[in-house]
Amino acid sequence: MFRDRIDAGEKLAKELLKYKGSNIVVLAIPRGGVVVGFEVAKELGAPLDIVVPRKIPSPIDPELGIGAVTQDGTIIIDPEIKRYVTFSEEYVREEAERQIKEIERRTKTYRGDLQPIPVKNKIVIIVDDGLATGATMRAAIRSIRKQKPKKIVVAVPVGPPSAVKKVEEEADEVISLITQEPFEAVGQFYYDFSQTSDSEVITLLQKAQKGFQ
Repeated sequence: MFRDRIDAGEKLAKELLKYKGSNIVVLAIPRGGVVVGFEVAKELGAPLDIVVPRKIPSPIDPELGIGAVTQDGTIIIDPEIKRYVTFSEEYVREEAERQIKEIERRTKTYRGDLQPIPVKNKIVIIVDDGLATGATMRAAIRSIRKQKPKKIVVAVPVGPPSAVKKVEEEADEVISLITQEPFEAVGQFYYDFSQTSDSEVITLLQKAQKGFQ
């Protein structure tokens, strides 16, 4: 169990100390992942930026994700979901376009005047507060891979074995502090899993820009 996302980030950072001093960039997935990523970046002395994948919701249940999409149009569809949810390619395309607009809005809100940090030829550590299905993380990996980083490391406090395995197929290295079944939700492994606000994300990114002061 983690006390909160700060505690999770501090513990995760200890497992990443081998990268301290390397040419690295920490990319956090908003919103909760930014709290975790901030602690990782601070400990490693690395710049912090965001990558913003979005879940593609099921046509029958908005809470159920059938896949994920990133700002550049990278789409991941969970092959297992097709066994019990029917949807068309047209639905996926239209919903992906809608989610991309939301990604653009959120990215602009979070970054403000901050410029994206280049990742080419760098070790990229992608951080979130946990994996559920792994779809959003896999979409993020594929999107970042197009920018030609030297290596992609995924670091999360917790994730079910099935999701971790899928992410391992995409990333160069995966670090998950807790990987176990039964797994119901990421929040079950935190004493405090209260929602992270947009303003908190903005504040943390600005603090990172100023040297974590």
